[in-house]
Amino acid sequence: MSSNKITARIESEIQRLSSEHGYSDSILREFALFVLTKESAKSKSAAKPKPPKVKKLTVTQVKQAIYDHFGVKDTKELKKSGAFQLATSSMGNISLSKKDDWEQLYRKLIGILPGEENESGYGCVNGINIFKYDMPWKAFGLDPKVNSTEDVKAAYRDLSKIYHPDNSETGNAEIFDRLTVFYKSLTEKF
Repeated sequence: MSSNKITARIESEIQRLSSEHGYSDSILREFALFVLTKESAKSKSAAKPKPPKVKKLTVTQVKQAIYDHFGVKDTKELKKSGAFQLATSSMGNISLSKKDDWEQLYRKLIGILPGEENESGYGCVNGINIFKYDMPWKAFGLDPKVNSTEDVKAAYRDLSKIYHPDNSETGNAEIFDRLTVFYKSLTEKF
């Protein structure tokens, strides 16, 4: 039920429409409350300050960040870097001619790309797209410096209630499987 109240003006309009056209008082009141609720929601969303737009990095900036990360000056040196080869050996084929691959390197080796913090939408859990980033602690909304394995288990349990495929409303096998991989990476001893 809305916290909005029907004002005397709206009540008089309801009475007028009811007497002139024979509309039901209760239906008109429900409609008035519906409209008031929608208007209230609209004004609340309009009142919220919009988060500042984050300028995404250009390909040149992404490349430079990776060059800086490995202490090289260009792609030619990067390809020869043993540290780069070791860091990317498990990533499959990386094409250094594609923007997407440079961004993938940034996500894997440096961190969250500007503009991809606090994302929402499919695959986003606790503000991180779990299909783009291998950041299990962030996906569980935890900090490895202060949280324990028990905290990971509790967070996984909470997220499982949402994403387990048996949940007919919010379940998603793909997201659940990814969270399970994250969970195992943080809790299994090797």
